[in-house]
Amino acid sequence: MQPGPHFAFGDHDTHGFVAYFTASLPPHLGHWFLEREQFEPVPEEPGLYRLSEPERDGARRTRQAVHDLRRQGYTVQADIRLDPALSAGPPRPVRPNGLQERRSRLAQAAAARTTQRSTPPTTSPPSARPIPPKPTYAPTVHLTAASGVGRSR
Repeated sequence: MQPGPHFAFGDHDTHGFVAYFTASLPPHLGHWFLEREQFEPVPEEPGLYRLSEPERDGARRTRQAVHDLRRQGYTVQADIRLDPALSAGPPRPVRPNGLQERRSRLAQAAAARTTQRSTPPTTSPPSARPIPPKPTYAPTVHLTAASGVGRSR
């Protein structure tokens, strides 16, 4: 790519948020990139592109287009309020959803020592179980004969 700006973004009195690509970029490539960033050609002015639906968060979308093109390696000039490096977007509302507390608990749990991978206990288990002594008496089993009681087979 040649040195110098490839794209320029700004405000226009009639067309709102506008962009154009410079001669350092092939026309078909500049047209392709601007259309992908939701800019459409202005019929009355060749080479000028306007943001489609500028009333739908136009400043943020234009800043995003500047950011995207720079991330692709292109040099982009932009008005101060449309340059994401120079202007901050509107602050986003912070909704308390407990996410920070949950992350904090997870981080504490991850840092704590686990019992699954702990070192084995220092005492060794006994080598053999004790065998109970044999009884000195013979067990007595009482069987009752049931004749005629119950079902036959």
